[in-house]
Parts: sequence; structure tokens; C-alpha cells
Amino acid sequence: MIVVGVDGSVAARAAVVWAANDAFRLRTPLRIVHAVDRTPYQIHRFATAWMPDMLMDEGQRILREAEALAHERQPSVEVTTLDVEGVPATVLRAQEKEATEIVLGSRGPSGFAGALLGSVSTNVAGHARCPVVVVRGEHQQVRGQVVAGVDDSPECEPALAHAFEQARLRGATLRVLHAWQLPVHAFAPEAAYDLDEVRAAQHQVVAERVNGFAADYPEVNVLREAPTAHPVDALTAASDEADLLVVGSHGRGGLGSALLGSVSRGVLHHARCPVAVVRARD
Repeated sequence: MIVVGVDGSVAARAAVVWAANDAFRLRTPLRIVHAVDRTPYQIHRFATAWMPDMLMDEGQRILREAEALAHERQPSVEVTTLDVEGVPATVLRAQEKEATEIVLGSRGPSGFAGALLGSVSTNVAGHARCPVVVVRGEHQQVRGQVVAGVDDSPECEPALAHAFEQARLRGATLRVLHAWQLPVHAFAPEAAYDLDEVRAAQHQVVAERVNGFAADYPEVNVLREAPTAHPVDALTAASDEADLLVVGSHGRGGLGSALLGSVSRGVLHHARCPVAVVRARD
């Protein structure tokens, strides 16, 4: 099941469209979730007798519109709706046990989308054990390419697996990037670097990660790249030509799971296409 959070914003509408299309590709049901957060209105000075009813009515309206949009885009997808009282991030994170993925809009006036990127998006992407997709509100032209960021750690494998599956479902090319920066010479003056060896090592890292999956996905055309650049810069540039950018998150429980890695966070803020954050298994 795919779960998408809605709050009536333009970005949430884009998230519904993206989620409905992915539900169609995966042949799985879609659940549209809206959170009713009464907390601000329970403060005595702001308390209003009619506010709870108004919030519930508005939530139902948002869900009806989102459901109609999902049916319009993918009539064959089974759609259910859920109106839950609670803090949006907490409500969405509670869906992870049943969710194949959770989809959110990246911008909006309040609720699920939040400011610039949004505290809700950051919170859910940092905690949820299933993939979290953050969708921008702008119309996306189909490019026929999925981009995956990898490194030399085994924790990137769930993200790479997700990227291969998305590329297969879309009939898209998979572009695998391993970006690496030389250490600043001032901090390691005794070190000498052979750029040819560095390049060879980069390509070897990418090859080892990709080859294990490529045999299982012979229909996916794979491009391997190892640019010398900061990972956020390289992935952000690649997002211009992508339908989806997939990155890993190295959450390891406790505080670690609450914080996205610097690359995941940077990509979420700067990428110009939908971003899937896939957490490494604890």
C-alpha cells in the first residue's frame, strides 16, 4: 500500500498524482491520509467552540478532493481515505507498518507540507522505515531517467534496490552516481593522490554495488558515473534530467534515526525532481 499525506496545498495535490501513478505501476492500493491537529486551538486564549467541527469538515473536504484527483489520474487504483486526529508527522510515521512507501509534498502553507522543505517531510524521511518520497509542486516533464546516489558502504544497497525497481517499472534508464571529493590538501599535506587511481577506485565502488542488482534487472539500462564533486552538488545537477532521485539514509536507531544524513538533507532541499529517501536497515 502507498500512503500519501494531504493538507490541501498545491504540493499535496502533486503528491497525490505521483502516489496514484506509483500505485498503478506497483499494482497496489492507495491510502490518502489527512491529520487533524487541534493542538493550537486547545490553548485557552485561542479556544473556540466551533473550531473542532470546522477542522473536521475541512479535513473531509480535502480528502474528497484528493480522492477525486487520484481516481481521475488512475481510475483502476483502489483508493481509501483516512482522517486522523494528531500531529501530522506522528500520524504519517504510524502508517509505516502498512506502507510500501509514504509520499509527501515538499511545500505548502501548513500541515503536512510545512515551510521550505518542511519539518514534517524532514521528520518522516528521517524516521520512517519504509521509503519516503518528497514531491515538489511544479509540473514535472517525463525524462525517462531515475538517478541513484551510492557510496562505498553497504547501507546504500536498499536505496539502490529501490532505484532499480523504479527504473524497471517506468521503463527508464538508471543513472548511478558515486561522487567523491579529494580531501583538502591543507589538512593532509603529506598525502599524495594519483587521480587515475582515484578514478579507478570510484568506478570499482559503483561497479560492485551495481553488478549485484544488474543481473536481476537485465531490462534496465544502467549508466555508471563517478564525478569528482560534492555528492549534493552532483546529485542536484543530475536531478534536472531525472523523474526520480533516490538516496539512502543511514539511520541506526535512537538519535541517529531522527537525523537525516547531510547528503539526504541537502538533496531534499535542492533537488529539482521528486526525491525518494530509503533508510538503511537497522
